[in-house]
Amino acid sequence: MPVRPLRSDEVEIGLTRPRYPFKHTPYAGINTTMKRHAAIAPALSLSAFLRALRERQSPAEFGLAAGPRRRTPGLRREEVAQLCGVSVTWYTWIEQGRDVSVSAATLARLARGLRLSRAERSYLFEVAGKRDPERPGSRDDPPDGVLACVDAINGPAYILDRAWNARRWNAKASRLFAGWLDVDGEKNLLRYIFLRLEARTLILVWTSRAHRVVAEFRAAVTGYSDDPDIRRLVDELRIGSSDFARCWETQGVLAREGGERAFNHPTMGLLHYQQVSLSLAGWPDYRLTMLLSAPTARKQ
Repeated sequence: MPVRPLRSDEVEIGLTRPRYPFKHTPYAGINTTMKRHAAIAPALSLSAFLRALRERQSPAEFGLAAGPRRRTPGLRREEVAQLCGVSVTWYTWIEQGRDVSVSAATLARLARGLRLSRAERSYLFEVAGKRDPERPGSRDDPPDGVLACVDAINGPAYILDRAWNARRWNAKASRLFAGWLDVDGEKNLLRYIFLRLEARTLILVWTSRAHRVVAEFRAAVTGYSDDPDIRRLVDELRIGSSDFARCWETQGVLAREGGERAFNHPTMGLLHYQQVSLSLAGWPDYRLTMLLSAPTARKQ
């Protein structure tokens, strides 16, 4: 059968209209399915981690008889549940990756019951997407051997805890920070900056540095809003220093970073340093700050 050629008006319609006048609509449940997969991903990671922990534990270490009838390595689920103070069904659901809500308190019981190391406990809360209410190690002071590292640094150096109290410093830092590290009593960096007149003279461009320090402190203590010492410190400074109160109300948040630092010391004159700040491995609430010779200082 011969094919009739298209008229010119039909050609124009064909060029301007889609060949199939149907709107493509994806499967309605695909978005829900994708969201569900994203939601259960943390549960699956937690499931795999808990199972690996259970299987590599030695029953003897928990006072349990190994017995000849064990078909799987490590502890049984029933034993883990008993050690951690949770129901067998609940623990089984968690390890199976069921879509159940696991509280921070439950995770803490699992960490204690399985005798997790500091790193394992931190990872447990990380994969579960929860904040550790006990924050293991946050109240533990680093050993003296770690704190003494400041004495080996060829420049002013000090270590701050999470409330920014100086816990150890070397002689050069004591000479530099007059009114802070060279006096008796508490040695909080924020109190020094905002409540001591010596700081306003020592720190060049004090106003900009003060704004940044407050923003860095806010970022550093975000996870410790329930700490009474930190709340007390902030309340005290907001009352005692209008400058701190203004800086705090700006809601600024900045990472604590290094960079050029300049000081106008009353006896040593103008000093330039390169600041480097590091967290102590194993004690994340403690930070080592070093003031190293800056290029500008070497040229003088």
